[in-house]
Amino acid sequence: MTDGRTIHTGAVARSSADLVAAAEAEVETLSIGQAVAARDAGALLVDVRDVREVRREGTIPGSYHAPRGMLEFWFDPESPYHHEVLSSAEHIVLYCSLGWRSALAAKTLQDMGMTNVAHVGGGFTQWKAQGGPVTEPEPTERRT
Repeated sequence: MTDGRTIHTGAVARSSADLVAAAEAEVETLSIGQAVAARDAGALLVDVRDVREVRREGTIPGSYHAPRGMLEFWFDPESPYHHEVLSSAEHIVLYCSLGWRSALAAKTLQDMGMTNVAHVGGGFTQWKAQGGPVTEPEPTERRT
């Protein structure tokens, strides 16, 4: 007997790659140069990576960290977790490590009604590869 939920059998109807491709077909993808220009014009860069990634690898200076798992709640003005800086920005540019999560996140925000959102193709990895500035990672604690 089930309670109406689908029981996962190992196969998925759509792969994660399919979901990312579908999102990328519907959202604006910026190059690193375009992301820099958008930031310089006042866009808010939003890092959607996990906090452990940010601590381990650093982040783009001046960006705002909004982890992917909380994104919808932090952007929604009716949510008790709302962050005003996110809903008040004129233009939002999301990034993650490779551009996959940020594409999905941008699509989700568009589905929520936002029209001022884009994401960075290649993400933080591409940003670093092209010599973009990065904040220093947090020092790791040594356990003795």
